[in-house]
Amino acid sequence: MSKKTIMLVCSAGMSTSLLVTKMEKVAAERGIDSDIFAVSASDADNNMESKNVDVLLLGPQVRFMKAQFEKKLDGKGIPLEVINMQDYGMMNGEKVLDQALRLIDEAK
Repeated sequence: MSKKTIMLVCSAGMSTSLLVTKMEKVAAERGIDSDIFAVSASDADNNMESKNVDVLLLGPQVRFMKAQFEKKLDGKGIPLEVINMQDYGMMNGEKVLDQALRLIDEAK
């Protein structure tokens, strides 16, 4: 299985870092080779340029930016979705990882 690169975007990149830690733990337990990282909305473009991102997940607090990101990702084949607000609030790394993996599979 190839490495899965999962980018989470939130307003400042802070609140999502705890979720990243929980997602990395679940990925490690499952033996999934992953690069999971969080960035602020303003740093997202730079990271899309410098990394081979497989999926982009938006934190609920930046859901209003979804259309903007859809335009940026148009033609790149990178799936985009807003993280479920309840999973985000509970910092449910397993459910958010499953969401990301499902999107990657659907995109193939």
